Amino acid sequence: MSSHRDDEHGEGISRRHALECMIWAGTGVLWTVSAGVPVSLSLLGEAEAAKALSDGFTFLQISDSHIGFDKAANPHAIDTLKEAIGKVQALPVKPTFMIHTGDITHLSRADQFDTAQQIIGGAGFNMHYVPGEHDVIDEGNGRAYLDRYGKNTKGAGWFSFDQNGIHFVGLVNVVNLKAGGLGNLGADQLAWLADDLKSVSASTPIVVFAHIPLWAIYPEWGWGTDDAAQALSLLKRFGSVTVLNGHIHQIMQKVEGNVTFHTARSTAFPQPAPGTAPAPGPMTVPAGQLRGLLGITDVAVQPGKAELAIIDSTLAGS
Repeated sequence: MSSHRDDEHGEGISRRHALECMIWAGTGVLWTVSAGVPVSLSLLGEAEAAKALSDGFTFLQISDSHIGFDKAANPHAIDTLKEAIGKVQALPVKPTFMIHTGDITHLSRADQFDTAQQIIGGAGFNMHYVPGEHDVIDEGNGRAYLDRYGKNTKGAGWFSFDQNGIHFVGLVNVVNLKAGGLGNLGADQLAWLADDLKSVSASTPIVVFAHIPLWAIYPEWGWGTDDAAQALSLLKRFGSVTVLNGHIHQIMQKVEGNVTFHTARSTAFPQPAPGTAPAPGPMTVPAGQLRGLLGITDVAVQPGKAELAIIDSTLAGS
């Protein structure tokens, strides 16, 4: 795992140190956020950490399954997706639902969407999807995605719902995306978001999920959203906001004020760390290392607490 630290907003040494100490290599870290500072639930001991998971409800994030991808970085993306779903089904605490943060398919083909539905839908969990750029490159500019996942959504597929006292918002920032360009939400979606949040109490925890990160991780590679600041300004009045993204195929985290940003691994293939390669794209690693770079994200919500506990685990993890 890797972390991003940003001093532009006055984060002190203690916060940066707390975040840095939280990001461990391996199968994942269970953490919570208190007063803007991440704290490892593993420090609480196994019994207390387990109670934090079992007392509330959990939901799970998967991302970037890229059904149809068969290049050298992972010729068997379908198999690793199946492994990820198997890992979900083996969890001791089953998630209430799953979210998929985009790039379900690699080429937006009908057969790829059908295969994804068989594997992911066959897991038996309630699903919520947002598209990635690879899901909207069909001749209908995303019609294939909307035909399958667009029911009860607005515009290009954005929506919101409430679950166990949490307000969830699924955003779409991949429409009309230029190669290497930043994501974009657009005026219509931002207007909808402002209206959607009007009636939500400031004490309500918010979870936002979209494909491309809503913070500028590496604009040179298009790893950011051009008008994210406008969306984030609408979220300033809320005490707890968690933003979950995919797209970059690796874990990066940042805490900025009331907002915790968290990106997920892919179930298909890794990508290089920002700036460590000439361009983003599938990264080939030794076969024995691949499953240590792919994985899923489990999120637990505890009754009466705004903080969300997040566990990232790899396919290679126990």
